[in-house]
Amino acid sequence: MSTRKTVSPWCLASWLDRSSILLFFALWELAPKAGGLLETFIAPPSVVVRTLWDLLLSGELLGHLAVSLGRATTGFVVATLVALPLGFLLGGNFKSFERIVNPVLRFLGQVNPFSLSPLFIMLFGISELSKWAMIFWVCIWPILFNTITGVKGIDPFLVKSARSMGIGLPTLFWKVILPAASPGIFTGLKMGSGTAFFMLIAAEMIGASSGLGWLVWNAQINFQIPKLFAATAVISVLGMILNTLLVMAEKRLLGWRVSLPNS
Repeated sequence: MSTRKTVSPWCLASWLDRSSILLFFALWELAPKAGGLLETFIAPPSVVVRTLWDLLLSGELLGHLAVSLGRATTGFVVATLVALPLGFLLGGNFKSFERIVNPVLRFLGQVNPFSLSPLFIMLFGISELSKWAMIFWVCIWPILFNTITGVKGIDPFLVKSARSMGIGLPTLFWKVILPAASPGIFTGLKMGSGTAFFMLIAAEMIGASSGLGWLVWNAQINFQIPKLFAATAVISVLGMILNTLLVMAEKRLLGWRVSLPNS
């Protein structure tokens, strides 16, 4: 009697994921060695890693990293502190306030942040404030609109049931409204964290002399391709790390959703 081993779909998907990543890095490593324009404009992973190591040993990378993290974190945190209360107001029972403010906010949310760079410079100069403002601008909209969606998606029966049991407004907010709206909030936070590092490069090209975005710009104008790829890789990894941390926090705080039959 023969036995046949079966491969689970999860194992197969995991193997395919790893294979695609390995294939990508293999092609990235080999393509520049073919010569021509690829060799001129693309730095292979081995060269990028060596450049990162040199930057780390010299202390240059840590200095730029600290500056960029400070700018991205400041813009993201301030955007969160503004977007969450406003999102609860617009998503709640303040219908008149929502009708007045929501169309304006929707319009502003569609404005290209790069086109506002001259405005930020005129208002705040080339100081740190202009860089924080640019990051704040791109972060606030996904957090705000997803918070509104999360609040509007709360089952009214939950609120009515809680109120019928005599629960006060503070307890109602912390025990019912906030947990029910948290999935939408975390979606906005993850989107905002991604756009924060996306905008970081543009923000640090405005009158900056430090930061990972400045490192990318400086490497570009001096045609230092390995350093350009190295700085870009660090920015991408930072965005992935922050997104992963938010996903872990979401799973930890919203683990109760897994037990729900319709979640």
